[in-house]
Amino acid sequence: MKIDDVSLTIFTWDNIPATNYHTGTATAGNSNLGLLRIHTDAGLEGHAFLGSATNPGAMDGPQLIRSLKPMLLGQDPLERERIHAGMRLINRVVSYRTIGAVDVALWDLAGKIANLPMHALMGTYRTSIMGYASSQVLPDVAAYVDQAQAFKANGWRAYKIHPPRDPDHDIKVCVAVRKALGDDFRVMLDSTWSYDYTQALRVGRAIEELNFYWYEDPLADEDIYNYVKLRDKLDIPIMATEFPAGGLDTYPIWLTERATDYLRGDIPNKGGLTTMLKTAHLAEAFGLKYEIHHSGNSLNNLANLHLCMALRNTTMFEVLLPHGAHKYGMAREIDIDKDGMMHAPSGPGLGADIDFDQIKRKTEAVLR
Repeated sequence: MKIDDVSLTIFTWDNIPATNYHTGTATAGNSNLGLLRIHTDAGLEGHAFLGSATNPGAMDGPQLIRSLKPMLLGQDPLERERIHAGMRLINRVVSYRTIGAVDVALWDLAGKIANLPMHALMGTYRTSIMGYASSQVLPDVAAYVDQAQAFKANGWRAYKIHPPRDPDHDIKVCVAVRKALGDDFRVMLDSTWSYDYTQALRVGRAIEELNFYWYEDPLADEDIYNYVKLRDKLDIPIMATEFPAGGLDTYPIWLTERATDYLRGDIPNKGGLTTMLKTAHLAEAFGLKYEIHHSGNSLNNLANLHLCMALRNTTMFEVLLPHGAHKYGMAREIDIDKDGMMHAPSGPGLGADIDFDQIKRKTEAVLR
């Protein structure tokens, strides 16, 4: 079996709610996604979405077609490891977002060839996992409390705060949310690289007393020196490594320096599931948890759910809010059940229910 065609259909994503999580991630009212199709001479096709509300698919699409399509044509789609290694060699020419999209489509195709869900190809460990609601930045303390209470009332069992990024205000948000949700509800703080060391220590001590579950990205994303100092001072688990881009080579220093309690990964930053599976097993070798970051679009997040089902050392599935800034292009989206759980997809490959009619109506261009 050989790959005989690669195309990217750019389609409009409109009516996106105004949202931000940290500096540089404010969504506009519209964006676009690319539906990647990797077709074989056996008639099977692997799919992925390229893009997000903040990074339009049209921004990266041309480089995928210009640089990665020639590497794919004529190749055996099951030689995913060799293809992925080749793509990573040209990461100065193409973004990890494009590499990640190709990798997801190849995993989808492999599952369809085997007639198995992707998590079964990786080796299924579980068939369900807890989901957690991950907030946007909200205007005031009361808004965080209202949102957290609403999710708890709807069956969610964990809530993560993306705060305003002012240490004093952030502590007030955390105190109010903990008081509103009670001592037993799981709460996390993702400070999005916003503090210097002194501020990070102050906030960390405050949420440690509040029994928060983890403390995510308090310092600049590669400030390993101060992460080591911070981890030495705090008992709350610290989570870093979301943003250092690429592959296995960006993680070892975090382990050798003992700078984080968790490893972290996602599809657009790390270049796909192939990297994530390896780094999750690397974390396992050191006795660490590996938590998967939201990955920007519906197909990426469906792929994340498959990976969660194949890992022993992950605990929850991130659902970034609001849904309208992340869910698009699907006839049926994944969601939690009444008990706050997400369940393993059962169809071959991704098992995705893509809304091809919507994509056809919204098509802006087809890149070949």
